[in-house]
Amino acid sequence: MILKDDTGVVGWTWRVGNYLLLFLSLTIVQVHSDLEFTKDKHYSWKTGQWGRCMGVECGSGGVQTRTVWCVHSEGWTTHHSNCRHGDRPEGQRHCFKVCEWHQDLFEWEVSEWGPCVLVPFLSNELRLRAASCITAQHGIQRRRVQCVRTSNRTVVTERICDFFSHRPALEQACLIPCPHDCVVSDFTTWSGCSKTCGVGLQHRTRVVLATPMYGGANCPNLTQTRTCSNPVPCPTGENEYEYSLKVGPWSECRPPQHKGLWLSGRTMLDFSVPSGSEKEKNAVKRHIQTALHHHHQHHRHHHNPKAWDLEIGYQTRQVRCTRSDGRNAMLSLCTQDNSPGTFQSCIMPKDCETSDWSPWSPCSKTCRALDLSPGYRFRTRSRIQAPIGGGKECLALEEKEACNIIGDLLPHCPRYVWKSTDWGDCRVAPLLSQQDRRLHNVSILCGGGVQTRETYCIQVPDDFVPLHRKEVSRPVSRKLCAGDLPAAVQPCSIPCPKQCSLSAWSSWGPCVHDNCMEPQGKKGFRQRSRQVLAEAGSESDGCPHLLESMPCEDPVCFQWRVTSEGVCTPTEGACGPGVANQTVVCVSAEGRRVPGELCSDEPPPAQVACEGACAGGCVVGSWSPWSLCSHSCSSKTAEGRQSRTRTILSLPGEGGKACPAATALEEWRSCNDHPCIVFYWEASPWEPCVEDPSAGANGTNTSQWNGTTSCATAGTQTRTVTCMKMNVGPVIPKRCPDSARPDSVQPCLLPCKTDCRVTPFSEWTACPSTCLPVNASIPTQSRYRTTIQKSANGGQECPDTLYEERECEALPVCPSFRWRTHKWHPCTLVPDAVRQGITGPGEACGKGLEVRGVSCVGEDEEPAAIGDCLLWAGAMPQRFRPCWEPCKDDCAFSAWSKFSECTGCGGLRSRKRSLTGRSRKRPRCQREDLYPLVETEECPCDALLSQPYGNWSSCILPEMATAGSRHGWQARRDAKECGQGLRFRAVACMDQSDHLVSPDLCSESGFVEEVCHIPCPLDCKLSDWSPWSPCSTSCGSGLKVRSKWLREKPFNGGRPCPKLDLKNQAQVYEAVPCHSECSDYVWITEAWSVCTINAVDELPACGEGVQSRKIRCVERGSEGHGTSVNDSLCDAEEMPFRARTCILPCAGECVMSHWGPWSECPTPCDQDTMRKRTRHILRPPASDQTCPEDEQTEPCVLNATCFTYQYNVSNWSTCQLSENAVCGKGTRTRFQDCIRSDGKTVELSVCEERGLENEWELIASCVIDCPISCILSEWSAWTECSHTCGNQGQMVRARSVLQPAHEEGRPCPSQLSQTKPCPIRPCYTWHLGEWSPCRVEGAECGEGLRVRNLSCMVHWGDWLDASSPKPVEDERCGDRLSKESEQELQLPCFVPCPGDCHLTEWSSWSSCQLTCLEGRSFETVGRQARSRAVVIQVLENQESCPHQVFETRPCKGGKCHSYEWRTSGWRDNERSVWCQRSDGVNVTGGCFPQNRPTTVRHCHPPCTKPFSHCTQSGVCGCERGYTEVMTTHGFLDYCTKTPGADNKKADVKTNSGRLKPGPSQIQDFFGEWSLRPVGPDGRIKLWVYGVTAGGFLLILLIISISFLFCSPPKQTKSACPPQKPLTLAYDGDVDM
Repeated sequence: MILKDDTGVVGWTWRVGNYLLLFLSLTIVQVHSDLEFTKDKHYSWKTGQWGRCMGVECGSGGVQTRTVWCVHSEGWTTHHSNCRHGDRPEGQRHCFKVCEWHQDLFEWEVSEWGPCVLVPFLSNELRLRAASCITAQHGIQRRRVQCVRTSNRTVVTERICDFFSHRPALEQACLIPCPHDCVVSDFTTWSGCSKTCGVGLQHRTRVVLATPMYGGANCPNLTQTRTCSNPVPCPTGENEYEYSLKVGPWSECRPPQHKGLWLSGRTMLDFSVPSGSEKEKNAVKRHIQTALHHHHQHHRHHHNPKAWDLEIGYQTRQVRCTRSDGRNAMLSLCTQDNSPGTFQSCIMPKDCETSDWSPWSPCSKTCRALDLSPGYRFRTRSRIQAPIGGGKECLALEEKEACNIIGDLLPHCPRYVWKSTDWGDCRVAPLLSQQDRRLHNVSILCGGGVQTRETYCIQVPDDFVPLHRKEVSRPVSRKLCAGDLPAAVQPCSIPCPKQCSLSAWSSWGPCVHDNCMEPQGKKGFRQRSRQVLAEAGSESDGCPHLLESMPCEDPVCFQWRVTSEGVCTPTEGACGPGVANQTVVCVSAEGRRVPGELCSDEPPPAQVACEGACAGGCVVGSWSPWSLCSHSCSSKTAEGRQSRTRTILSLPGEGGKACPAATALEEWRSCNDHPCIVFYWEASPWEPCVEDPSAGANGTNTSQWNGTTSCATAGTQTRTVTCMKMNVGPVIPKRCPDSARPDSVQPCLLPCKTDCRVTPFSEWTACPSTCLPVNASIPTQSRYRTTIQKSANGGQECPDTLYEERECEALPVCPSFRWRTHKWHPCTLVPDAVRQGITGPGEACGKGLEVRGVSCVGEDEEPAAIGDCLLWAGAMPQRFRPCWEPCKDDCAFSAWSKFSECTGCGGLRSRKRSLTGRSRKRPRCQREDLYPLVETEECPCDALLSQPYGNWSSCILPEMATAGSRHGWQARRDAKECGQGLRFRAVACMDQSDHLVSPDLCSESGFVEEVCHIPCPLDCKLSDWSPWSPCSTSCGSGLKVRSKWLREKPFNGGRPCPKLDLKNQAQVYEAVPCHSECSDYVWITEAWSVCTINAVDELPACGEGVQSRKIRCVERGSEGHGTSVNDSLCDAEEMPFRARTCILPCAGECVMSHWGPWSECPTPCDQDTMRKRTRHILRPPASDQTCPEDEQTEPCVLNATCFTYQYNVSNWSTCQLSENAVCGKGTRTRFQDCIRSDGKTVELSVCEERGLENEWELIASCVIDCPISCILSEWSAWTECSHTCGNQGQMVRARSVLQPAHEEGRPCPSQLSQTKPCPIRPCYTWHLGEWSPCRVEGAECGEGLRVRNLSCMVHWGDWLDASSPKPVEDERCGDRLSKESEQELQLPCFVPCPGDCHLTEWSSWSSCQLTCLEGRSFETVGRQARSRAVVIQVLENQESCPHQVFETRPCKGGKCHSYEWRTSGWRDNERSVWCQRSDGVNVTGGCFPQNRPTTVRHCHPPCTKPFSHCTQSGVCGCERGYTEVMTTHGFLDYCTKTPGADNKKADVKTNSGRLKPGPSQIQDFFGEWSLRPVGPDGRIKLWVYGVTAGGFLLILLIISISFLFCSPPKQTKSACPPQKPLTLAYDGDVDM
């Protein structure tokens, strides 16, 4: 046959021609290497290997070269002239150069590695090397390597494949464990005696635990036999032998046309004694010459329709009579009434047939991984025909082979990593408790919160394969990603709008121009301001206006001010008119000194006129400062006024200048006469930032405020600025000072536009790969994508579709096939020709077989392939069954009647038949136990019983409806965790026979549903805030506190309560700073009255007097115009004096001015320093008088005349949050006071005026941890049922903790998984019954069968369940024929006849044992063994005994066993030694014989002395009543009789015996006191005790002498200095 390929005939011919030329050229040319050609006996030519074939073109024009050189016989290279040139080998030859396409024609073919063979012995016969082997032996493995054609796998020369690749290795090293001997168990107990009289046999057996391996010793005999005798002798006169009918095994099934019987079942007897190997003689042989056995080929691929037709054949067996001594006897001696059948019908064997192999599955390894393990691929085939009648079993239905072993050409395995979307919006609502949710407006919440994001799995791009980013960033299954999930929840914060904190308004300033540098007109403004103490958090909640203005007339920005006035100096004389110098400076409206050019008016003169008081004239003091203005502005009903006063210091004398009138001592003037109209600028919030066209036109690149460049562009913000009139509204802008107008435009940065980013769609979910059943709904597939980043600032919006679903492409409808059965053929018996040639009944009746045809048809009733029905129609119907052809002597019956009517469910119905013909008169036919005439059965009943079974499921809440979108945990994280749900309980549906049936027959769902409720968690509830407590200090800064207490404890997993105190009250409080004015009221004093002289007469009106003043108690802050209140409200200790003494100088006396203020004391106060005050002379005295002192001093005494001041702060408040915040960032505040050194709190301005350093922080940031409640993922999808049938199935779904509870958040629920029962569906299982005892059909012994039943059982999924399995129809479990082919239902067995030597039954399989090296497994699969021992019943027949047998099988889950020798205790110098396995089993074999301990103990030297024996300790001792006398070397010298007690053993004597002849006493003495501390009996000698005692006394003597010599000499009596007694007093010091 000529094969053509795709290139056509021409191409094939050219290629084959080249191939033949290549093959012939490489085959004809012989390779010669390492050849030697002798010139003489010392020099020869040496050649190297031929090189590769080189040439310009592939084909026959190639050239090969090799190296040729001359060598000496000793191995060194010499000149080529030393060798004969005529013998020089060729160094070049022509060759065929291989082309590249030749590589496709040939390849190396390697076989599997052969067995591991010991290195010295290259055969399968291993030698025992237990003496030298410790753990393992070195071995070698070989395999066959050959070069073959790829087209037809024929072998060619290896040089062809050598051109393309090196030949694979032929050998490799391996390890062979040390030889393992056979290991057997201990013997069982002896059996009973085989005879009840006379002499019999009894035996005991043992079993094989481990078979010999790797050349180990073979198994020993498993049986021990011994004779046993009975006290009762056997009676004489009875038959010596017993006869038994014995049958042989059935022959193979023969076809009915087989007629090769040339000897029809004759029985040949042989009464000779069998001996040696002639065991076959002692048997009855049926000589049947048969044709060649029909061999049934295993048809794999060609299925002949006729092969499905069953053929009925026959089989025969031998029957013979045996004697009790094992010999054959006449068959007539064993004849019974019913002789066993020697033939029967049978089904001709049919081998298993399988379908073609399916294509190889894709390799499981499709990429390069780090583990370098190979991949695997599979292919399968299905069984079309189960083996019938003992046909060949099916070969493997699945094949597995390695693939992509190296994998260098494969792409790298994809890596998968977790990715996450952007964080979502910060949300505060999840942190609220149930109590807070009712009180808060969620839209205005701020502060600490939580934000979430979604995680998904993507494939990382391969570094070696460029892939598009879109393809590798699509979401994939979450199961592909390993490692920890990224955090899906994190804390966040929403900035809270801070309230603007302002200072108090300052006092109104003077009337000034709007712009003092450019004054215009006569209109001005008086202004007052306030400062921002804490800036607002957001511009929408900005601070109010900070400046207020009042219009006024005649504004003055700068004016001259007299700072000091000198003493009046009379121009003429000592009194009278004069001048006084004054200092004048130009000051601003705020009182700051400015250059004089700014004051537009003329400056006041440097000297002003004054008048000095003359002697006897009136002296008036200087003007007091102007008082505070009574009103801040003027209105129709109120006008501001202020005054100043001066006092009379000395009344005039006679002729002196008179004092001014009382009205001249006080001056009034108007103040704050501008109207009470207040204006201010009001600014609206800033508008959103808009693009600035001018900045865009310039194309400038802006940067963020932090200096980093970005895509933000320049923009502007605007706001409206309006002039407002207090309590009126907007007015024209001119009414407000233009200098204080806020900005209405400011620059800003426009944020970048952020487009929405989504992942690409995931792959479509897989559609079903199989066909669809009829009337089934069309399946769908879906895909999804995830939003990574939301759009912002006008960016591109997110797409509407994130989840898509579509119907799967049209799937084929599953085909419909059914089995068609034909009529049963007539009952087929054994052919007559066979029946006539074999001993047995000659009538054509009895057991037979009948068959029927089975075919496969499709929907159109057209014939179809059998494989289609096997795939789609279930098990094949039964094709053969036993039948009975009645014999003439059989009982004849009429046909069965119809069943009687049923009365209802649970009743019985019956049918009858009767005997016919002669059978009515036969007694055997009238036995109803053999031939019943009535049959009853239960009535069919369709009634079903349903009852709930098992426990209720968890309470399951209804799913949230998320139609049109992908189910994500974000969609469920706000789902209710409580409320009304459903719980389920499985329903068991049973028929009238108490058989479990499908639950669909009883209910639609297979469940009982019940409404359930999951209690909602109740959070801890606290009370409302209590009222604020009073300030902790009555004067200065302190804290005020409010608190909450516990109202309700949490239930059902609600948010826990805060920490409770000892009274079980919640410790929740809030403390804020407070300030208590040291006095809310102050004393106000008026001017002193005129000094009133306490004189009776009017004259003189001078001297000491009294003056008074009015004091009032007014509210602090209203000193200028406040009304008086009760004096008790002011501090009595600070109450000013209402009256004081005064002195009016008389005429001629010196008049002094009032004292000036005291000078300042240094800081800190120093008592060595002084402070002073001064005054000056207003009127000089008369010539005869002097003026009083004009200066006073006093020491600076702390807290008396000198005070120090320092700042002090209150305690911190608790962390204060915004009123709309729950947690997060807050502030702690505290107040500051100015404390005088005497502890009195003074005005804060006192410390400020002194410029004291202030290091205290009054505001600090703080954080309140957020009470984050537990956040869970969504429930996973329900898993598939854990069991497809029975009552053990359940579905599970679970969820995980994304965020554990933190602080006082709601804890995680304990239920993170839920279970739901599955519908209880009946389990149908093939059940194998127990093996029956060995039964021999129609005989007493011989070949029989052990059978077991295969029945279809329905059960609840648990065999140990109370409801035991019950039999049902076989169709429920599937193809019975296939199941029977998989299980052994019949086992041949043997019932020994009396006298037979036979094998025992197979022992149980031993435990699984591994071959181990140093405790580690050498193999992955273990082995089990079992054995059969030989039992001999008659000694005369033991030569015909079979051999003992054992077998092994592989097993899994084996253990490594070790073996060691065990010994018992010594008894009479003997002990037991046995081998024990590591699991405690005593065995024979396994332990190394070289290490076997001894069982008998001997003394060395032997005990030859009289009355001596070998003791347990291995030394010679004396018998009872004798005492040992030992030599100096510790050996027994002799035994001496112990005098006295016969029952007491005397002590061992070590001195010389009196009756001992031999050495003298001196020799014995020195021999006794030799330096041996221990005697031969193990006792310490007496001299050791003596030496020890003497040494101890010597040590005591040395110590005593040393003490006497080294003690100090006594001192002479002398007058010692008196010493005071030592008194210890504990003063609390620890060191004492």
